[in-house]
Amino acid sequence: MKYELIIVRYGELALKGKQSRKIFENILVQNIKNAFDKQNLSSKIFKEWGRIFVYTTQIKKSNYVLKKIFGITSISPAVKIKSDMESISKLAVEISKQELNKKKSFAIRARRTGEHEFTSQDVAIKVGSEIVKATNAKVDLNKPDFELSIEIRGNNAFLFTEKIPCVGGLPLGSQGNICGLIDLPSSILATWFLMKRGCNVFFVTLKAEIKGLNSFTEDWFAKSNILTIDLKNNFYAQINSIAEKNNCYAISVGYSLFDNSQKVLNDINQLKKHVRYPILHPLIAMNKEEIKKKCKEIGLKI
Repeated sequence: MKYELIIVRYGELALKGKQSRKIFENILVQNIKNAFDKQNLSSKIFKEWGRIFVYTTQIKKSNYVLKKIFGITSISPAVKIKSDMESISKLAVEISKQELNKKKSFAIRARRTGEHEFTSQDVAIKVGSEIVKATNAKVDLNKPDFELSIEIRGNNAFLFTEKIPCVGGLPLGSQGNICGLIDLPSSILATWFLMKRGCNVFFVTLKAEIKGLNSFTEDWFAKSNILTIDLKNNFYAQINSIAEKNNCYAISVGYSLFDNSQKVLNDINQLKKHVRYPILHPLIAMNKEEIKKKCKEIGLKI
């Protein structure tokens, strides 16, 4: 199938009120545009209720980029046609002929938004019958060898064969700024969890270079806000100053109670005593293996 666009789906931001949802959607669209510009990918982006459509000729590379954009739950490379039954059936049969024979099974997953003379079930029955005639394949709704999804929205229908999971969460930059204290590569993971919740991060490093930090910001399309603390001066005063200057609401740290818990508690207490901002510790209950596994998942080497 020659794809012409990618359907972008989002999750929890759809639960927001109408005005908040519009703001979040606009941030997500802008994040997509920024990421595509950074990768020199040409595209046209359109937004409808519940969906974002990215038209591009560089499907494979675009898939990779979209999987790294916070707020997107899944994507599907797709083909768009008119939403009449004849057009849908014709294209569905053409696609299925490339995938099916009498030894294979298939399922049609149809859904519909808008007013039409047919239901989603009507589409599934009609298209399924035409595919059986053309390929002699069997219908199996539970464990098919091949699935064809048909999403009908108003005057258009979109056909696709896969639903690619993405990072999810909230759009980056939708929840304000935080400072992330970075001393080890594992502490970058703590900022990743907060980025997934929509926070823009100012990375505050305790030494000139932290392994993997620059590549991390590039891979996850984060702003390269990297600042280094001068350990010869007042440590806590510098944190307070950076947070205030950059309108940060909290400080993120990468502590885990599974790593010298008494020292961790002492360090947290010192931070709470001297820093004027809430201290967030997303890794506090994760053990070394869990941290290592998650770092590997998001491309961090520790």
